[in-house]
Amino acid sequence: MKKNFILILLCLVTSIVSAQTELKSPDGKLTMEFNLAEGGVPTYSLTYKGKEVVKTSKLGFELKSDKSGQQFGSEIELKNKKADPKASLYDGFTLAAVDTTSFDETWKPVWGEESQIRNHYKELAVTLDQKTNDRKMVIRFRLFNDGLGFRYEFPEQKNLVYFVIKEEHTQFAMAGDHTAYWIPGDYDTQEYDYTVSRLSEIRGLMAGAIGGNLSQTSFSPTGVQTSLMLKSDDGLYINLHEAALIDYPCMHLNLDDKNFVFESWLTPDAVGDKGYMQAPRTTPWRTVIVSDDAREILASRMTLNLNEPCKIEDTSWIKPVKYIGVWWEMITGKSSWAYTNELSGVQLGETNFTEVNPNGVHGANTAHVKEYIDFAAEHGFDGVLVEGWNVGWEDWFGKSKDYVFDFVTPYPDFDVKGIQEYAEGKNVKMIMHHETSSSVRNYERHMDAAYQFMKDNGYDAVKSGYVGDILPRGENHYSQWIVNHYQYALEKAAEYQIMINAHEAVRPTGIARTYPNLIGNESARGTEYQAFGGSKPFHVSVLPFTRLIGGPMDYTPGIFEMDISKLNPNNHSHVNATIANQLALYVTMYSPLQMAADLPENYKRFMDAFQFIKDVAVDWDESKYLEAEPGKYITIARREKGSNNWFVGNVAGDEAYVSKISFDFLEPGKTYVATIYSDAKDADYKTNPQAYNIRKVLVNSKSKLTQRSVAAGGYAISLIEVTDKSQKKGLKKL
Repeated sequence: MKKNFILILLCLVTSIVSAQTELKSPDGKLTMEFNLAEGGVPTYSLTYKGKEVVKTSKLGFELKSDKSGQQFGSEIELKNKKADPKASLYDGFTLAAVDTTSFDETWKPVWGEESQIRNHYKELAVTLDQKTNDRKMVIRFRLFNDGLGFRYEFPEQKNLVYFVIKEEHTQFAMAGDHTAYWIPGDYDTQEYDYTVSRLSEIRGLMAGAIGGNLSQTSFSPTGVQTSLMLKSDDGLYINLHEAALIDYPCMHLNLDDKNFVFESWLTPDAVGDKGYMQAPRTTPWRTVIVSDDAREILASRMTLNLNEPCKIEDTSWIKPVKYIGVWWEMITGKSSWAYTNELSGVQLGETNFTEVNPNGVHGANTAHVKEYIDFAAEHGFDGVLVEGWNVGWEDWFGKSKDYVFDFVTPYPDFDVKGIQEYAEGKNVKMIMHHETSSSVRNYERHMDAAYQFMKDNGYDAVKSGYVGDILPRGENHYSQWIVNHYQYALEKAAEYQIMINAHEAVRPTGIARTYPNLIGNESARGTEYQAFGGSKPFHVSVLPFTRLIGGPMDYTPGIFEMDISKLNPNNHSHVNATIANQLALYVTMYSPLQMAADLPENYKRFMDAFQFIKDVAVDWDESKYLEAEPGKYITIARREKGSNNWFVGNVAGDEAYVSKISFDFLEPGKTYVATIYSDAKDADYKTNPQAYNIRKVLVNSKSKLTQRSVAAGGYAISLIEVTDKSQKKGLKKL
């Protein structure tokens, strides 16, 4: 009897051990533990240098019932046998197999913050059997030095082929009441100002955090969006996001604010379903980036590394772009997208615009666009964006109108061929604009013709927009079907060798590694909101920790005239930034697509400061993150691709900051001319935003700089290698 008891105990211990698996990062600082809890529930936990990052958290799904289409709810119902057992993909599992491996490669992005990226991780794949339903699920974990990525995989199998996700129950259990840098959870927009608060305060602050927007669908008083930045009281910086969002709804996070547990919350479609699946399939990766140094969050490339390698064989046509455009004057109300004020409605193919009177403020007219082309050519810009060139803007928004634009028919005052020839003669590329008015079916209807029209007329890049409620009605900007539309547009554009800059689309998740023709997204509160009442002063010191984790943003910086009433007397908005801050954004807000957004006449008033925008690169060989604290300050240095020249940017939050940096990133033995563009002593983003200083000094790798930035201010530096002694003339060492 005693022998049998020992044997049973030994089997029990073996069973427990076999269901528990540990994985360490290559540098050993991160430890992830997978476990099957009571009832066969998959769980994981994560620690960094012995500190809890994610406490024991559950994993799995609830499926839509296959009985009469009925949906079922909670685990309690399941235990009471009120729910369909087949709806569970979150319990009843046993561990069938464990596979571990390691991976280490270095790959070269087409464009990026550096010319080489290391992809180094250890991997654990657990195969789970759900014997009750004869189903399998794999959870694959990849542990990098900077964080954890994991996804669900559904192998080909007889009893799980077509299925509908009712809920994904991925949890992220936090170890305390962390400070969060958050925006409200929303199925349709990320265009919010950030709120900084404790997790326990989100519920009470939610109503005030939801501002006006053209299309909003919030879902919970504690729901927030990713990429979510957190800071613990013991000094850990934690970022929660997702990578490789393909054929799946966008993930938000819903917070249990009593226990500080986040759970995934997928964007539903028009009928409330979360995801339509067919095995074999994988989900996007769920990501946790962590460090005790905020600079390492900015330096993380884990999101990119979790995406597939580039699928475009010839990428020679994909080129970073610095551009200007007919845009800011319309955003501020100085000019108009629409050609006439006489029409209350437009019928494409029937409305004759030659029979109506122009309104006199249409921005996209031939003569005016040529002025922008001239300015671009004179100052070395690659391209000019023109919005409002095509018919249909008179009744484009808010009409639930399917057939809005055809993307090929210009207004009478916009000479497509004439502008193309003029731009070519000036060695300037034109950038197309496609506002879909969120009628995705209409865009797909016209897409081939629109892209061919672009190629026929010399356009290699397009800014697409998705303003307003989605058509088909009831769909959301971030649901699976609409996410698939964005991907379809991207892949279709690649067939025509066209680069995409998508506005109002789903926020990026590193897809640009696979499809580098995605050279920009908006998908956050950009500069345009400075003309709609302003953004919080610390906004640009948060975005690199949140929105930019998934990919570059077309933030459209470079505003020099902060008083919008000087452009439009009826608009009393104020840009909450200094000129030095606006210059720094070209370094701190990384993008291979950078716009000088202000009007040419405003740049002509400050040509000495405008010189930095002309000089700064848009593609980099190397990036160094010198100082960082979310919401407080960011200082970044980047080396221009194919050059030994560096550029530095610093932005401050809503408090002044004294930056102290070393130039030890410079090549030893070399001397550089440093042109420093900084806030003047009396600069103030509210009352004196255009006060700046410019000074030139000589620096080397041993030089150090102490520089004060005012609230919502900053500084920018160009560092040009001295190759001729004449460059040193009259300059002193720093």
